[in-house]
Amino acid sequence: MVLSRSVFAALCLMAVLPAASAQEAVQTAAPPTTEDEIRQYCTNIADPARDRRYLLQKEELEKLQADIDQRISVMEARKAEYEDWLKRRNDFLKQAEAGLVDIYKTMKADAAAPQLQEMDATLAAAIIMKLPARQSGLILSEMEAKKAAVVSSIMSSAADPNTSKDPS
Repeated sequence: MVLSRSVFAALCLMAVLPAASAQEAVQTAAPPTTEDEIRQYCTNIADPARDRRYLLQKEELEKLQADIDQRISVMEARKAEYEDWLKRRNDFLKQAEAGLVDIYKTMKADAAAPQLQEMDATLAAAIIMKLPARQSGLILSEMEAKKAAVVSSIMSSAADPNTSKDPS
């Protein structure tokens, strides 16, 4: 009888297990709720949506890079134009300044002083600095005291090697 009871228990257990599995199968086979459907849909499209978002971002970055590259090329062209213009201007100023210095070299101090006094102090200082020291001294002595002081100040700051350096 012991054997038959254990066989009976095993058979009951076997009978109950398939019923439990069948209930689980029925429960999982039940129609999904709207929330389950939404969750499943979102799970299914998450990777393609992320890939599409990355693709759109990449395309936008490529457009921005192209725009930046185009702007850089325009700026480089303008820089080249400006450098050419600046070189021509500086060459002209050197020629004009050399001719102007030669003119003032031949003038007497009492004639040159009033003319230099009336021009821009920086230009006057540049011209006077290129003249011989004796002639520069005579011209400065013939100029108005205030203007001579301004010109002398510009000349001394131009001779100072620390003038163009950053004070910090």
